[in-house]
Amino acid sequence: MKFFLISDNIDTQMGMRLAGIRGVVVHEPQEVRQALDSAMEDREVGVVLMTQKTLSLCREQVYQYKLERKSPLIVEIPDRHGSGNIGESIGEYVKQAIGITI
Repeated sequence: MKFFLISDNIDTQMGMRLAGIRGVVVHEPQEVRQALDSAMEDREVGVVLMTQKTLSLCREQVYQYKLERKSPLIVEIPDRHGSGNIGESIGEYVKQAIGITI
């Protein structure tokens, strides 16, 4: 099982890359939808991490995937644009969401 990140900023992507997680940086709604579709079709991906801003650009599509598919799991993570408690690590968010430590 692999993780895949869909982010709107290079800082989050670089941090995740240091942890061994590959991903893409996207800015437009169409780019986000394409990246999500691609990640959902990749059988090696078990968890898709999406920053709050990217998830907000295609919220309906994310909800549809969550209703229709068991995997991969889509997890919203905070970033510098989000309203989440940035003091908590992204790893803690993932641990709370799916029960594993990265």
